Amino acid sequence: MDKKPYKEEYDPLVGYIRTRFQQAETSRLYDEKRWLKAYRNYRGLYGAEMAFRDNEKSKVFVKITKTKVLASFGQIIEVLFGSGKFPIGVEPTPVPEEMAEYAHLKPQQMQQPNGAANGNGADANPYGYPGDGKEIPKGATADMLMENLAQNYEALGLEEGPAPDSRSMPQIEPARIAAEKLQKVLHDQLEETDAIKILRHVFFEMCLLGTGILKGPFTEDKVYHKWDVDPETNEETYIAKIKSAPKLEAVSCWDFYSDPNATNMNDSEYVIQRHSFNRQQFADLMKRPLFEADAIRACLEMGPNYQTRGFESSLYDRENIENLYKNRFEVLEYWGLLDKRIAKEIGFDHDDELDVVSVNAFICGNKVLRCTINPFTPTRLPYMVCPYELNPYQFFGIGIPENMEDSQQIMNGHARMAIDNLALSGNLIFDIDETMLVPGQDMKVFPGKIFRRQSGQPGQAVHGLKFPSTTNENMMMFDRFRQLADESTGIPSYSHGTTGVQTTTRTAAGMSMLMGAAALSIKTVIKNIDDYLLKPLGKTLFYWNMQFNIDKPEIKGDLEIKARGTSSLMQKEVRSQRLMTFMQTAANPSLAPFVKWHTILKEVAKSLDIDPEQVINDPDRAAIFAQIMGMANGTQNNTTAAGGQAQMGPTGQAPAGASATDNTGAGGGNIGTGNVPLPGEAGYAQATPDTRQRS
Repeated sequence: MDKKPYKEEYDPLVGYIRTRFQQAETSRLYDEKRWLKAYRNYRGLYGAEMAFRDNEKSKVFVKITKTKVLASFGQIIEVLFGSGKFPIGVEPTPVPEEMAEYAHLKPQQMQQPNGAANGNGADANPYGYPGDGKEIPKGATADMLMENLAQNYEALGLEEGPAPDSRSMPQIEPARIAAEKLQKVLHDQLEETDAIKILRHVFFEMCLLGTGILKGPFTEDKVYHKWDVDPETNEETYIAKIKSAPKLEAVSCWDFYSDPNATNMNDSEYVIQRHSFNRQQFADLMKRPLFEADAIRACLEMGPNYQTRGFESSLYDRENIENLYKNRFEVLEYWGLLDKRIAKEIGFDHDDELDVVSVNAFICGNKVLRCTINPFTPTRLPYMVCPYELNPYQFFGIGIPENMEDSQQIMNGHARMAIDNLALSGNLIFDIDETMLVPGQDMKVFPGKIFRRQSGQPGQAVHGLKFPSTTNENMMMFDRFRQLADESTGIPSYSHGTTGVQTTTRTAAGMSMLMGAAALSIKTVIKNIDDYLLKPLGKTLFYWNMQFNIDKPEIKGDLEIKARGTSSLMQKEVRSQRLMTFMQTAANPSLAPFVKWHTILKEVAKSLDIDPEQVINDPDRAAIFAQIMGMANGTQNNTTAAGGQAQMGPTGQAPAGASATDNTGAGGGNIGTGNVPLPGEAGYAQATPDTRQRS
């Protein structure tokens, strides 16, 4: 689709976007009221609707809501990023397409030198054949074969499927190799874009307002600094390399307007993001691709146009909120569908078979700053909306302050009553009979005060009264509703430092059990993060790399994104203990062949907060090291055997006194002696690790 140059005829698009914005803004008013209540409860502020009685002196606000929000926020950060690795993984699909799960060298090519079977000659296989010095060594890795072996196994004389004998025949896993490479690329990109810092903003607003919003990834030109040595002068020279990289952005709920008819992003036809730019930020839009410089200059000449909303006066601790935005420009960023009629009016050459087209547009006032076709393949809206708690039939979720709103109000009420009662019960109230006193006296009471009585008046003129204390009753009700807040939010007080359980917390095991139960209370929240944010983020990054990362062809394939936030919920010590128990069970010789030991070792390392990539070899490297260790053990055993001839019988016979039929291990049995064959000698290829270590 081609777009005509900028014209004033873009006005129909402005009207189209403004109409949709007004619809979204009107439908969001109820959510704004919920968010304002949540924000006030977090800040400890009473709203204008709060009416105090005349006899209420205390205005105290107990910030239990703030404690709960920060506790939940801290739990989420610890669960997701406590291990130091981003909780997004990449795995091959169960049945990879266009990529083999296993591949190995064709047996006929290994057995028939010089390619005699197919008549292609010695150069048919670039890796040669046994005996010519170019054969593939045992334990060869994918990197030793070819960098992009995962996509070229057919051309390299390989065929799909596992090797008939993986110990004597090189075998690779193209799908797994591509998945591991893609995972490393994704984690590197997330590290470079400060994804953890950005997600902290998203998760905080998710806990506070009930919804967190992440935008991206977008393509940005990033400068990579590099110093290289000039081969002619041998001097270090600075090289600024510009490379395309993904970019993420946290979006506030206050600036996000969704399709009123949608309950989630999958159902949304459009979304609108409202921006507030100062003059310099607005002028910098001319430097961004595809923005209309003439339209931006026209808006600068007309001056700032930002319109404050009702909620903004409550968000900022300022009396005159207009001064905060008086020099700002309001820009609406539209992502969504555009009717065919409007598309033709604004200059898009549109396919008549389609009724709508997906676009991205920026408008300011009555000017269109940018309008382009949605650049993403497959077409998507570049926003991920994650609820803290799903709100049935609504787009925005429910946060912690809303769940404990009633408890917070009642706790505030009882706290105010307790303080007011303490002020009364802690001081005397005086009952004075003025008829018994000399007229004109000051009735103020203070230490050493003297009242003059009328002469001849009997009785006591001044009486001190003491009100009863109801503080215990008020604080008991306060504690009751604090427990109710614990139950409403699923965040018990002991999880953020308040001790409320006296029996089980006396032991470390009891405390670990309680903390484990507290972590499970947030399981639903972490699952929402997995489903609505981490997995979509992984998929969009995957699509971005497939579409824009042309420098990494080896990462492309039939792969699946896995969100691993929920797997971090289990207490690490419990998980580690369970893994060790499983390893002991799997050590049974009858079960060992069915166990993926490499995967088990990785999980053990993760449970101990150790990066498995740093301490565990991949299966190919492990096979090489096993051969090296076998050779070392064989040499050592040979030396020991040479020095201990007095205890051994003739070569190839059992030691003296040993029975050839004893299989118990106590007296020998069918155990041979002699030297271990070295690599290249007869019998080495057929030896197993167990037989190589015996002497």
